[in-house]
Amino acid sequence: MTCFISGGAKNGKSTFAQDLAVALGGKHYYVATMISTGAEDDDRIRRHIADRDGMGFETVECFRNIMDCLSTADKDGVFLVDSVTALIQNSLFPIEKNYEMDLEAANRCADEMIQFAGTVRHVIFVSDYIYSDAERYSESTEIYRKCLASIDRCLAKVCDAVVEVSAGQLIIHKGTLCI
Repeated sequence: MTCFISGGAKNGKSTFAQDLAVALGGKHYYVATMISTGAEDDDRIRRHIADRDGMGFETVECFRNIMDCLSTADKDGVFLVDSVTALIQNSLFPIEKNYEMDLEAANRCADEMIQFAGTVRHVIFVSDYIYSDAERYSESTEIYRKCLASIDRCLAKVCDAVVEVSAGQLIIHKGTLCI
């Protein structure tokens, strides 16, 4: 099964994704994509680790090039990629390029996620719905939001199920779920 989950911040996406991964059975991999930039990120990472404690997840850090995580993980496992948002950000604004925008890397990242979905047995992608407001942002932020919206549409197209989490409620836009 491939599943794409989107929704606003702190709406329960990760909790739902973890429960779905466990319900799918087998070996569980949490593909951690966030590169911490400070105390707030560190707190969020600690919270996510605590939330999945005892659930049987093996954490695989993968900040870019998602196919690389298959060098240490079994493709027949269940992969929870949390989050698409961070993975695209890491590719579009790489630290080693002093955060200069790299559109080619973002496009490669998108292509790799689609390839990953077709390679592994089960994958759950978690993404943040950050592109629907009417606020005007800087040019680079707008490009980032457009990149994320584009990959979200592509992943929704190739996934078996598409779920939106809004105020803790599930809205199934495509497919069915096993829980």
